[in-house]
Amino acid sequence: MEIQGKIKKIDETKTFGNNGFRKREMVITTDEQYPQHILVEFIQDKCDLLNSFQVGGEVKVSINIRGREWVNPQGETKYFNSIQGWRIENVQAEGGAEGMPPVPPMEAFEPANDFKEEDHDDLPF
Repeated sequence: MEIQGKIKKIDETKTFGNNGFRKREMVITTDEQYPQHILVEFIQDKCDLLNSFQVGGEVKVSINIRGREWVNPQGETKYFNSIQGWRIENVQAEGGAEGMPPVPPMEAFEPANDFKEEDHDDLPF
């Protein structure tokens, strides 16, 4: 899955436990009628992906949704979800498709004045 929006916040990398588990969180604000502020976490080696990004940048983040079950000491089962990022890339402000050349303006095309439909019938039946 992917989400797209503007970076609202990027936290520092935090290390947990004796094994050196690393986690870094960021918040993305979506651009829609009712903008959402979505927390995305990057773990282990993916923390470093955020080093070249800054607050205010328009990005597209590839994510996985993770869920887990936990039973508390009273025996109640609780469920938790997290959104983990695994790739992040800048979005071009022009909104053009990646790898595609720009489309020339309408004036660059000549109208087909001599077009006869019966000469160009390529239907198979």
